[in-house]
Amino acid sequence: MKPTFRTKSITSKVTEEEYARLEELAAASGQSMSEWAREVLVGHQEQSAAESHEDVLLGELLGLRAILLNLLFKVAKGEAMTEEQMKSLIAAADAGKMERARKLLAPACAAGVES
Repeated sequence: MKPTFRTKSITSKVTEEEYARLEELAAASGQSMSEWAREVLVGHQEQSAAESHEDVLLGELLGLRAILLNLLFKVAKGEAMTEEQMKSLIAAADAGKMERARKLLAPACAAGVES
């Protein structure tokens, strides 16, 4: 099997402070700066895809939560749920679930960028 050679380069200008921080991160991982940067850059694509799946899963959970809580609240009051009300409840939960998921994940995403 023929080895794959890396022939392309990516460069970026950074400040002294940024470079020092990048050196620390590379050293902490036990890798050279090049190896570490390559892993971070290529790994970011995979991480973004995983985060996208997290958004969808959290959105679905929030949608189900909204449906369940509204349904249980209605039942606890002794009221019946019509088919039309149930369809309306599902539509409302579906409409807002992804926005709520992104709002909940935003602080975690922002913390990940800062660290």
